[in-house]
Amino acid sequence: MSAGPFTKINPKIVITVFVVLIVLLTLVAVVPVVWGLLTGPGVRTEPVDTSKTQPASTELDGEWTIVDGERPNTTAVGFTFEELLPSDARVTSGTTFDVVGEATIEQETLTAGHVEVDMTTIGSDRDVRDENVRRKLFETDQYPTSSFKITEPIDLSHLPEDGSAGEIEVTGDLTIKDQTHEISDTFKAVRDDDQLLISGAPIINRNEFGVESPEMIAAEIADEGELNIRLAFAKEG
Repeated sequence: MSAGPFTKINPKIVITVFVVLIVLLTLVAVVPVVWGLLTGPGVRTEPVDTSKTQPASTELDGEWTIVDGERPNTTAVGFTFEELLPSDARVTSGTTFDVVGEATIEQETLTAGHVEVDMTTIGSDRDVRDENVRRKLFETDQYPTSSFKITEPIDLSHLPEDGSAGEIEVTGDLTIKDQTHEISDTFKAVRDDDQLLISGAPIINRNEFGVESPEMIAAEIADEGELNIRLAFAKEG
């Protein structure tokens, strides 16, 4: 017998449809919130701030070691990449303050230098994202450190002694996840009292270092981004 216009609808079907609608509405409401928690702007390593730097009080020549530095010019290294969304693009940064290294300056020329970064402590402003960045992007369980080694002498003789900034050309080998590539860029350098401050933001391609974008529902990390560097050196002895 064919169903008439007043045939009863199966209650189980009604309940199922109702539950599905609730789930969909919940996802629509919750996903943007969760996504916002995972994709905030992060913590960026800014360039050297010369607003409070002092005239140089020590000679350049000698052995120098990376120190913590003083705010706003504390030692820090991080990254800044764009996250590409279907309808938006936002910038995300991460930073670590666990950086060690040394440099040798002879006749006002930086002849050797090495920097090592603890990748296991890179952080932004989102704990969940930090865990993903460390484990999935940089695989810090296997590659806990990254490094940079100067490969060409850097002339420092022209740097002002009054605490203002000068520019230096930096070339060296950057190693991330055991992949090494040469980078070269213009950095900012300041002789601040008894410290030497250096900062830069060279552009790197993450694919060259085996940093693969994690699988995400709606976002993709740009191939190129900044390596944010701010270092404070103090002379040994």
